[in-house]
Amino acid sequence: MRVLDDAFVREHLTPERAIAWLREVVLALEGKTYQAPPRVEVPLLDGKVVYTAGARTGRWYGYRSYDKVAGAEELVVAYDAASGRALGLAAGTELGPRRVGAMTALAVDALAPAGAATLGLLGAGRQAWAQLWAIRAVRHLDRVRVYARDPERREAFTRRARAELGLTVEAAASARGAVEGAGLVVLATSSLTPVIEASWVDESPFVASIGPKQVGASEFGPDLVTRAGRIVTDSLAQLDAYHPAHVAAVHPRRGEISALGPALSAGPATGVTLFLSVGLAGTEVALLARLLELP
Repeated sequence: MRVLDDAFVREHLTPERAIAWLREVVLALEGKTYQAPPRVEVPLLDGKVVYTAGARTGRWYGYRSYDKVAGAEELVVAYDAASGRALGLAAGTELGPRRVGAMTALAVDALAPAGAATLGLLGAGRQAWAQLWAIRAVRHLDRVRVYARDPERREAFTRRARAELGLTVEAAASARGAVEGAGLVVLATSSLTPVIEASWVDESPFVASIGPKQVGASEFGPDLVTRAGRIVTDSLAQLDAYHPAHVAAVHPRRGEISALGPALSAGPATGVTLFLSVGLAGTEVALLARLLELP
């Protein structure tokens, strides 16, 4: 059984590969050849261990486990569907954020205008970095505006993005300054209160949220759901499984929310497309299974 570490993931999991492999899974879910139940949280010691699982019919199945401690390593295990043999595992902190970033990029590629070239990014942590890492593979970004509450972190983030990704990146003085007028907006914060007002992104054709999203603890408010022209998520099952509830799950527009699979061929819509990233279960396993095919 092979064991992949973060160094292997960084070297071999390009954004292009991650996006293509996730597209396969999203379409398999739509075609009913992929199973992805909501995640399960198990109380343990003073915290929780979280399990997500997925299965691709006739190919593989597996799970990801992690706890809620910041920086703790995650474990992803893949099994052969026919024999039950363990194919391999990945241990570290890279695979999860890159999966999240690639799923947003898949949504951008399908749902955002081709000419969207300015990104307003809220957040300067590992998840925000993975968003930028992936989105640059599907859109030519002329300008990236980054805002985070800690000025030192946002300046460090912009310097790193310029140096490692070769992008034109600037630190914005406010959240509004980062997102207003941007063709693409991504909320990748840890904030438990809304970081934007919906009116700030009225001219932004694509907005994604990947951070906190539950009633009473969310980086966006119901006003964003109200004003969106179209709402899409990577997992309707997970959207409805939060406790407390997801902000959009208890909104009057819940019935209008579409899964990503059917939306992949829909193209850009009129008004704001809101992408709610909730975590399609088992997609880290999907990436691991494909990585294990590489020499």
